[in-house]
Amino acid sequence: MSNSNNLDEEFYDASGEESLQPTVQNILDQKSLKWIFVGGKGGVGKTTCSCSLAVQLTKCRKNVLIISTDPAHNVSDAFSQKFSKVPTKVNGFDNLFAMEIDPNLGIADIPDELMSNDTGILGAGKKLIQEFVSAFPGIDEAMSYTEVMRLVQAMNFDVVLFDTAPTGHTLRLLKFPAVVEKGLGKLLKVKNTLTPFISQIGQMTGMGDEINTDSMAAKLMDILPTIKSINEQFKDPNQTTFVCVCIAEFLSLYETERLIQELAKIGIDTHNIIANQILFPKSSDGQLCGLCKSRCKLQGKYLEQMEDLYEDFHLIKTPLLESEVRGVDKVKAFSQHLVVPYSIE
Repeated sequence: MSNSNNLDEEFYDASGEESLQPTVQNILDQKSLKWIFVGGKGGVGKTTCSCSLAVQLTKCRKNVLIISTDPAHNVSDAFSQKFSKVPTKVNGFDNLFAMEIDPNLGIADIPDELMSNDTGILGAGKKLIQEFVSAFPGIDEAMSYTEVMRLVQAMNFDVVLFDTAPTGHTLRLLKFPAVVEKGLGKLLKVKNTLTPFISQIGQMTGMGDEINTDSMAAKLMDILPTIKSINEQFKDPNQTTFVCVCIAEFLSLYETERLIQELAKIGIDTHNIIANQILFPKSSDGQLCGLCKSRCKLQGKYLEQMEDLYEDFHLIKTPLLESEVRGVDKVKAFSQHLVVPYSIE
């Protein structure tokens, strides 16, 4: 956790201020947002919250795209509809689309339906570039993300929401523009060394003049403006924000604090935390069972810590329900808890 002395200094001036609204209305009102990431520790309900946020965004945005980068791809389960690597309209909506991409994907995994024969990094030859960048760990994955982002930008979605994988994968995704920029620098440095070798390969395979390292380098350099643009947008709080999802338990709170600190290091804005699976016990006779009492006491302890630690965050509390949130109707119903604080009727 953060150093207590630093926390005292950081939140001293805010102690007398009115607490922030416990809803995501601030996100819905910020029309300049282009990229929204939803993430946290595994098993806290990230997908339910991200899908619910996407549903609320459809009410105030022209069109919304939700991208799942979690290997489990629970977005398909949440909406009870199979999605693929190509944006697909979600049943029951006119302006909500979903797609799923593998967080470990490479250039070869990008579907041909999304690709143009003449534009983008793949215009130089999909398999050839894949081999060319494979010698640099992490570059293949990062460049594929770059191409996906370029394509998403070209589709002109009003806002793009990411249902991310657990924390480690998420941080890697957010760092990909810097990885690509650094990797391209390395590739261009060794280009002159590799040129004779690649030319020989071309002659041996009969491809001849089709393999041109200068042309490949030029095409790779063409994506640099996209990378720099995405990097700038990610670090612009007017265009990008990160929503942390957690549950009221020690490990989840610890992971959330670590995530917030890492986001601060790479310059990503975050000012919303969803505390999910909160137990709001109902009792007809005024008595609670021992388990409910114990869980309420435990959650109350960590919720109090969250309120003290994140006074300058919007802390949204969503309930633990009796059934799964699966299907469009249930997602729509749950999404209301993001804009109207839950209470026992």
